[in-house]
Amino acid sequence: MESRSRTLLKSVLWTLLGLVTMSLVGLVFTGSLVLGGGMAAINAVLGFLCYLVYERVWAGIRWGRHV
Repeated sequence: MESRSRTLLKSVLWTLLGLVTMSLVGLVFTGSLVLGGGMAAINAVLGFLCYLVYERVWAGIRWGRHV
């Protein structure tokens, strides 16, 4: 089973990767770093929360594990 701290760290790193990526995409599509960055920040918060819950749910599912 994966620890909560490992899940949290993975979630933070994934969120930072997504934040940088979405900031660049937002900049390209809007031409504004502020607007693109704002969109990316909202996406990062929502993505972080969804990923954290998703990982914790899967951490509790035994199916497919070879233990």
